[in-house]
Amino acid sequence: MIRSKLPNVGTTIFTRMSQLAAQTGALNLSQGFPDFDAPPALLEAVSRHVSAGHNQYAPMTGLPVLREQVAAKIARLYGVQVDAEQEITITPGATEAIFCAIQAVIQPGDEVIVFDPCYDSYAPAVALAGGRCVHLQLSDGDFRIDWQAFSDALTPRTRLVVLNSPHNPSGALITREDLDQLAALIAGRDLYLLSDEVYEHLVYDGVQHASVLAHEALYARAFVVSSFGKTYHVTGWKTGYVIAPPALSAELRKVHQYVNFCGVTPLQWALADFMAEHPAHVEELPGFYQAKRDLFCDLLHTSRFRFTRAAGTYFQLVDYSAIRPDLDDVQMALWLTREHGVASIPVSVFYQQPIPAQRLVRLCFAKREETLRQAAEKLCAI
Repeated sequence: MIRSKLPNVGTTIFTRMSQLAAQTGALNLSQGFPDFDAPPALLEAVSRHVSAGHNQYAPMTGLPVLREQVAAKIARLYGVQVDAEQEITITPGATEAIFCAIQAVIQPGDEVIVFDPCYDSYAPAVALAGGRCVHLQLSDGDFRIDWQAFSDALTPRTRLVVLNSPHNPSGALITREDLDQLAALIAGRDLYLLSDEVYEHLVYDGVQHASVLAHEALYARAFVVSSFGKTYHVTGWKTGYVIAPPALSAELRKVHQYVNFCGVTPLQWALADFMAEHPAHVEELPGFYQAKRDLFCDLLHTSRFRFTRAAGTYFQLVDYSAIRPDLDDVQMALWLTREHGVASIPVSVFYQQPIPAQRLVRLCFAKREETLRQAAEKLCAI
């Protein structure tokens, strides 16, 4: 018999809900991907580089020209200078970057603090490294960190803290004050930080993203992960990157070279071209997605769902307790898909210990206006 290293892990809820949406013909607002295409200039660049013969292995750390564009973006947006050669690593997806960072620093018996609800790739990566996750719940309602509970959870075995802002699934944001408090609490401790910032450019209502990159004390011990897929509407390209100080980057690269070695070459060339020629794209993203958020929320205004507009990401949580309080959120997600033609994600799957009374599902608004209008019409009819 196989002795599984992940005995409690099955097919992810994202896969299951997307499959159910396809089987039932439901509108898929579950898995987080756009139903519209990338900028034409970016797609044209891929074709150009494929035809130019850029189809062999890229350097293990990523194309120098792409790493230089990432460094230029960081300098422009966060006022921070990072070394493109020693501190930036291009990876085949942000999930691979997260996995490699965890494998690089976690030893058997180490503890990793994560904040529930949290993205589902963190805990399996920790388990495979021989570590143990310590799950702390964000506050119910506004999804803020309880810093006293965090302080109480720190032990000599704590080796890593995983942050995620903008936060999936809630859309909540970590503030500069939060980062200052974290820095004070971990000062003098032998631990690292993994900051999942894949939605860094999807922050709304004039708020600025508080990046660990711009916090000198925290960045000195951090891996900061981001995603080209989220930023350029190409989630299927599975291309991301991680920024870390030279010593941490060196350890991450030791793992990365044996997991996937390098990212897809023509995609890296195309991204480098597009970033150089269209630097304003990232600055336009907040307005682009805020318009979609506002349209969707305005359309849902007459529904029986209750919600607070997401502060970031392209996900909107909705409370369905006025509609079917008798259903838990997994049952509700199945009911919405099968009976009303809209697929969502139940929030309880992001918790180690779900909150029994919580009645929330996550909807993705990275969709065309037509899709959002159709989905809202179905949801308002319930």
